[in-house]
Amino acid sequence: MEITNLFKAGGVVMWPLLFFSVLGIALILERITFWIGISGRQNRVVKQVLNAYRQGDVVTSLNILHKNTDLPIARIFLAALELEEANPEEFRLALESEAQAEIPLLKRFQNIFDTIIGLAPLLGLLGTVLGLITSFASLDIGDVGGTKTAGVTSGISEALVSTASGLVVAIITLFFANSFRGLYLRQIAWIQEYGGQLELLYRRHYERGEGDKSYASTR
Repeated sequence: MEITNLFKAGGVVMWPLLFFSVLGIALILERITFWIGISGRQNRVVKQVLNAYRQGDVVTSLNILHKNTDLPIARIFLAALELEEANPEEFRLALESEAQAEIPLLKRFQNIFDTIIGLAPLLGLLGTVLGLITSFASLDIGDVGGTKTAGVTSGISEALVSTASGLVVAIITLFFANSFRGLYLRQIAWIQEYGGQLELLYRRHYERGEGDKSYASTR
């Protein structure tokens, strides 16, 4: 069955399902582009920043971060490293608060994905009910094999096509939504790990009397 015939056979619920499928594909492509963009560089960038900071080269660390401000981890590190004369507690709070501010970006569109996953099967179920109503309305026991049989067949086709379409949209969206959720959780763990390393390095510098000078040396 061709796509156009399949769409017609599914009935009125195919229109919102088409909208959800187009919306879902667009958001999935955006999220794939986002995760590919940050996953390929951030590990290398953070290692360079930590190595430079470990050697006391704050200027190089800040320069690397400023060149990569499109990365969430770079913005988090900058929020803490650019604090003037911060003690370790203030440094830690800056890291944590900026990490919290980055969460909406990392979880972007998750609510929309959840909405599509929840509504698509329900729309398919609605199509099933409407198709069965059409079938029963066209059913005439005394006209078996007659002209009204086409209405029964059409209603059953609508019920099956709409149900299958709703499930397909929900399953595909669920697969990618769970994949993005896994990337988000891994990113949070990664931020905590490297943020902890930066905090430890800053605390060591601060205890040696270098903490108050770190920001001033970049001025």
